[in-house]
Amino acid sequence: MAAAVLSEIRGGAMWITLNRPDALNAITPDVVSGINAAVAQAASDDGVKAVVLTGTGRAFCAGADLKYVRSQVGGEAAVSGFLDSVLAMMERLETCPRPVVAALNGMALAGGLELVLCCDLVIAARSAKIGDAHANYGLLPGGGSSVRLPRKIGPTRAKYLLYTGEFVPAADLVAAGLVNEVVDDAELTAAVERLIAKLAPKSPLVLRRMKALVDDGLQQPSATALRLELLASEVHAQSHDMKEGLAAFEEKRKPKFLGR
Repeated sequence: MAAAVLSEIRGGAMWITLNRPDALNAITPDVVSGINAAVAQAASDDGVKAVVLTGTGRAFCAGADLKYVRSQVGGEAAVSGFLDSVLAMMERLETCPRPVVAALNGMALAGGLELVLCCDLVIAARSAKIGDAHANYGLLPGGGSSVRLPRKIGPTRAKYLLYTGEFVPAADLVAAGLVNEVVDDAELTAAVERLIAKLAPKSPLVLRRMKALVDDGLQQPSATALRLELLASEVHAQSHDMKEGLAAFEEKRKPKFLGR
């Protein structure tokens, strides 16, 4: 039986591939544990500069496996435990210390959209469609779309997707700020590899701290976030990577960052 999640370190990135194409890469406990394991490995491996999340077949991820959820109906504790594990996995992905890139190879619906919302950057194939879809099946979000989606694209656009359950082309969400770039389907992998090539030479320490500043800052009043940024900058001034970056600038050479 094929693994529900495949992982491979390639080009300085941990590529995590959802591998249930016949089920549109729907989320099951095996998918949750597979993503958790791959993210943990990426976070602990200094050779990994970024994480890429994608899928096999015609879907990125169609959300929770409703066949699995339906099989648990009547077993409220089992359903609750599954949702808790999904939410914890989403949080682990969102707080991964590496930049996380979603490579949308196809539909990203419901829990698939919630996975996208936990990623830092999104590159989408032109055929990809995005939607919340929970309302289509009498469901409420359990992986954060009612919280993260309004913060990402604003409450009015978010409510439209949440209420209607409509699937919209990824290109329609570039201006909204959810998707960074849309490329021809055949160019998706190459486009993501070009992005990783831009990230890989950067200081891992800078990227980690910058990600934390942005994410934490969004939860704080501006004045508090600015103070946190100043404090982080003062601490960062003692780092090897900042000193190396300044030395490389002065010596007109490429810096050799160590991530510390």
